[in-house]
Amino acid sequence: MPNILIVDDSSTMRKIISRSLRQAGIAVDEIFEAGDGFEGLTALADNKVNLILSDINMPNMDGMEFIKQVRASGSKVPIVMITTEGGEDLLNEAIKSGANASIKKPFTPDQLNEKLGGLI
Repeated sequence: MPNILIVDDSSTMRKIISRSLRQAGIAVDEIFEAGDGFEGLTALADNKVNLILSDINMPNMDGMEFIKQVRASGSKVPIVMITTEGGEDLLNEAIKSGANASIKKPFTPDQLNEKLGGLI
């Protein structure tokens, strides 16, 4: 079972994502949480992670910089951006920076399962 890292400045959203993973029937070994990109990098360095779910808009280090840092470290861990930002330019930039996919908030457990199906 995979270990998943959720990076989002909203503790409520991290709980919603965790609950949605369970509701979608996605078997997870452990879920790690981080409140911004800096915390995400620390969690990634300290734990074996098989998938990253990250917001784009966060204080201190946003999701775009986080993706760039993860990829610059040589990590191939799949990254899915979960964001309210729906602009195609921003989502294309995320993909170019190394994200594997994106999901718009709000989302259903089924949509989450569909996006993550081929990544874990």
